[in-house]
Amino acid sequence: MTSLFNKKYILFLLLLAFFLIICGCKTEHRFIKKVSFKGNQIIEVIFAGKVDERWATTISNFSVNENTDPDIFLEIKSVFLKSNKSKLTIQMNEPLNTVNTHTLAIKNIITEGKNIGTALVNVKKLYFGYLISILMGAMLIQNYVFVKYLGLCVYLGVSKKKSTAMGMGVTFTIVTVFATSISWVLYQYVLKPYQLDFLQIIIFIGIVSLTVQGVDTILRKVNPILYKEFGVYLVLVISSCLILAVPLIMAASNYNYLECFMLSSGAGLGFWIALFLMACVRERLELAVIPPSYQGLPIAFIVSGLFALSFMGFSGMSIF
Repeated sequence: MTSLFNKKYILFLLLLAFFLIICGCKTEHRFIKKVSFKGNQIIEVIFAGKVDERWATTISNFSVNENTDPDIFLEIKSVFLKSNKSKLTIQMNEPLNTVNTHTLAIKNIITEGKNIGTALVNVKKLYFGYLISILMGAMLIQNYVFVKYLGLCVYLGVSKKKSTAMGMGVTFTIVTVFATSISWVLYQYVLKPYQLDFLQIIIFIGIVSLTVQGVDTILRKVNPILYKEFGVYLVLVISSCLILAVPLIMAASNYNYLECFMLSSGAGLGFWIALFLMACVRERLELAVIPPSYQGLPIAFIVSGLFALSFMGFSGMSIF
């Protein structure tokens, strides 16, 4: 009983540590508890203790710049210290690009009459929220089928029945995540260190081909019925521009593995959603009266266009 309790306790501590790492709660200075964006024009700083009001309201003690442009300092409109003297808000003159990390320099922090030195801290969104935004962005906001128009061959080929569409959605998601994970390892530890980035398209195509071949062999043994329903479209996954686009976007964005996993999962789930929605409509279209010239692919393209218009409603949405 005691051994079981210890295992649960250790597991809880590991999960807590992982959560804290993901959320990015730690800052780069011992006297600063938290730095975060509040909207797109305000940066909030929470100190570990009270600071001098005269020092805190002097704009020249603060400077802000984007990490991508370290030589360009952004204009600060005003600085306000809350009544508890431990929370400071810095209002910028123009909206900030909160997608990028910013550097905040705080000169000569004065607390209780003592100068405790200068702090240089990064301002960014909570990392957990950033991961969720990558997932939701690939799944809905920038859906690869309805927004980027990728993978249409497989999408139109296997969306005639819901059972086939669901099976392909699961298969496609597994292949995307697995192939992108292997691509990330090779890109980070082989292609980048040895400056072989120009070979990434060839390498990624090879990885996708091997992954699909493995899924093809396993599916043939595990579920022959679903394998027959997929037909030639399972092989076409190898040449799908969608499944190749994910590793290329991962490489261009220089994501770490967690971000890469969220991107590939979102792309796979977004394709799954597209297949399911289209399969539901096409099953109903089988019972509808459609003019002969619109039957088959023409009506499928029209429905896809309507779905694409609907998904345009997610464009510009900002999560976390």
